Amino acid sequence: MNSLDLPKAPHETRIVVAMSGGVDSSVVAGLLKRDGYDVVGVTMQLYDHGAATHRKGACCAGRDIHDARAAAAHLGIPHYVLDYEDRFRDAVIDRFAESYLAGETPIPCVECNRSLKFRDLLGLARDLDADALATGHYVASRPLPEGGRGLYRALDPARDQSYFLYATTPEQLAYLRFPLGELPKDRTRALARELGLAIAEKPDSQDICFVPQGRYSDVIAKLRPDAARPGEVVDLGGRVLGRHEGIIHFTIGQRRGLKLAVGEPLYVVRLEPETARVVVGPRSALATGRVRLSDLNWLGSQAVESLDGLEVAVRVRSTREPRPARLAYDAAQGSLMVDLATPEDGVSPGQACVIYADEDPRARVLGGGTIARVDTVSAHPAQAA
Repeated sequence: MNSLDLPKAPHETRIVVAMSGGVDSSVVAGLLKRDGYDVVGVTMQLYDHGAATHRKGACCAGRDIHDARAAAAHLGIPHYVLDYEDRFRDAVIDRFAESYLAGETPIPCVECNRSLKFRDLLGLARDLDADALATGHYVASRPLPEGGRGLYRALDPARDQSYFLYATTPEQLAYLRFPLGELPKDRTRALARELGLAIAEKPDSQDICFVPQGRYSDVIAKLRPDAARPGEVVDLGGRVLGRHEGIIHFTIGQRRGLKLAVGEPLYVVRLEPETARVVVGPRSALATGRVRLSDLNWLGSQAVESLDGLEVAVRVRSTREPRPARLAYDAAQGSLMVDLATPEDGVSPGQACVIYADEDPRARVLGGGTIARVDTVSAHPAQAA
């Protein structure tokens, strides 16, 4: 086996590298080229017709495509730019807008990985007779004793991207490689300098590449100009406290921007798209004890039907560490529920709940799903006790 766990000498092993124009993927291409692999760089043009101005946080458009080309030329590898704008809009941007209008808080990066990078781009790599597709993600994969490969948290906890990759299937994992999973970020930048890459000090991209300055509502208003419906802001008892200009301006757990003078801190507890109501309440009303998952992707060794009662660790936000939980399989509906050992605030439908084997910093990713329903502790008195 070579360094990528493939049964060929490096010079006989073709690797397609997904190059976004950033430091991480450029270093992956450089390391593999230096190790003697037959490397081909591929860049997906995702939005703005390739003409986006250079700004911190951009990727896969404008200057970033130029940077990917320049890195490939410097490394002496072939490089291709593929127009994926229509697919990106249909699979990611439009779904992002629809999810927000439904009162959810979506994660477009998960959908981009699932629908484009690890499906369409992976298919292209196979068409190019590549032995593997490599990316610059900070996540690790290793061979499993029973065969196949497992997905694990990265060495660098500050850079770990396993939360965004839980939807990768076992078949995709067998073909994917993540060379940066065992490196800290500062070492990656040092390698970029060693390789002579001009983008060694380039800022990292933000999670949502097509949302400038994090203004989600501006993007949604542009995509669905007639969809932002004004409505009422009400308390948990239904009493009207004020009005708003559209639920797209709010997320679960939000406190700022409510413009309510009621004498106590209030938070967004629930969004009701059918009535265009924003429901607010005290912070205690945000405490979530159970979540139901949809679109489950299971990577563990056990059968899904045998998961009832399994103790795991879960992450309900990308910015939080995995915390203890217990799985509950609903055989009647064929769905998975997650009982949190300690209630968590700000859990929102549309977000991902990622399941890990335990709380270890290098824990295996067992899978995850989209949070379809949130049950607060107040709805389950037994949990509160």
